Amino acid sequence: MKSASLQYATALADIAQAQGASEALEKQLEAFGELHAESADLRNFLASPAVESDAKHGVIDKLAARLGAGKIARNFLYVLADNHRTALLHDVLAAFREILRQRQGIAQAEISTAVEMSAAQKKELGKTLEKLTGKKVEARYALDPALLGGAVVRIGSTIYDGSLRNQLNTLRARLAAE
Repeated sequence: MKSASLQYATALADIAQAQGASEALEKQLEAFGELHAESADLRNFLASPAVESDAKHGVIDKLAARLGAGKIARNFLYVLADNHRTALLHDVLAAFREILRQRQGIAQAEISTAVEMSAAQKKELGKTLEKLTGKKVEARYALDPALLGGAVVRIGSTIYDGSLRNQLNTLRARLAAE
């Protein structure tokens, strides 16, 4: 993550948690982020150094009102616009989400399997990962037929590879070494 994005996200998370508005702020900024991603005109307008801050604030106010965004979200968007950092909005939001999850003791897990897992299997794997990490685990599942069997789990920068493909490659390497 970019250093500037992380700094903005950390400051935003501090304010959001102090105000008890983390979830609401996250939803409000995500809604604004969707508008920002969909509209090249909005991105160009907010990023342009030729546009006065007051004009940018006016547009932010109108969009924030339409989205039901509160004062914290508006002020944060003002800061990004005033410092010519609106291009970092999506990176800041991603970092903000990650910081909130870390502070709440939640780990994001990306789980790839060769075949669809049953609800019971997902629940059991979730319990195992929670014991392993000591955190509540939010899992996203994906299918990858190249794994042949088993699963690959990524939590942060840690990868747990229990795939059949990995086991066969390990066996192949051991046999080749002998």
